[in-house]
Amino acid sequence: MSETSTLHDLHEASGKVREMYGFGDRLLMVASDRISAFDVVLPTPIPDKGRVLTGLSKFWFGRTEEIVPNHLITTELSAYPPEAQGASDLAGRSMLVNRLTMLPIECVVRGYLVGSGWKDYQRTGTVCGHSLPGGMAEAQKLPKPLFTPSTKATDGHDQNIDRDAGVLLVGEERFDRLAELSIQIYETAAEYALERGIIIADTKFEFGEDETGRIVLGDEALTPDSSRFWPADEYATGGSPPSYDKQYVRDWLETLDWDKTPPGPAIPDAVVAGTRARYVEAYERLTGGSFDAYMNASGVGR
Repeated sequence: MSETSTLHDLHEASGKVREMYGFGDRLLMVASDRISAFDVVLPTPIPDKGRVLTGLSKFWFGRTEEIVPNHLITTELSAYPPEAQGASDLAGRSMLVNRLTMLPIECVVRGYLVGSGWKDYQRTGTVCGHSLPGGMAEAQKLPKPLFTPSTKATDGHDQNIDRDAGVLLVGEERFDRLAELSIQIYETAAEYALERGIIIADTKFEFGEDETGRIVLGDEALTPDSSRFWPADEYATGGSPPSYDKQYVRDWLETLDWDKTPPGPAIPDAVVAGTRARYVEAYERLTGGSFDAYMNASGVGR
């Protein structure tokens, strides 16, 4: 993505997917088309992936703002600071947000027994310290959603933590509030998504505090990068169901003789196209709108 030199000078941080630019008490978050798997950023982008993440985050911020405030100010390019006005390719993939003091845990909610939770259960009969009934199957719906936070790793994998470790990081009252909010958002979103043919198996949120100490939802929300989306009509227990997220890329990578260390392999065109199609379908099913219409409304290509 090309930028004006002025915007370039305001660059604060790069993540696996996002670039961050600082404007005092505000940030410009730009979602690229980069894709990571097994904590490695792959060399091949997925076209419009960043726009799907941004469009879905905006959608969910609007649907959950009665549960918890969020950091979004605007996605309208005309309302951006002057330094961002001349930058190209921000349309549809950027958000101007309030700067928060981010809290040092990932707020993970699991509604189904899959992924690392399934591996944990097979070893111990528990998921991140939560006891579960015996005899459960992979991908089975949990008796109730579980709050299973993790650390935020700057390098390598996040580490699951129990309540005691979480309390040490953020304090007891704040930890319990984060758990309450996370589960409430998940339950609200999961019920809505199921009506549209998508199961949200699990998801993760990031929260921060504003200058008054109020807890605010930040980063992204309920996207294919931060969640595991399954098509409800293909759901079955006893294995990991097909998904709308980057599991499609992970499954392809598992067929390779690759040791999951950088550099990652280039993604073939067919896998790129299949991944993009899954991201776009998730957007359209959940929002009920056309992704092309979102692109047009955002000013892409103008």
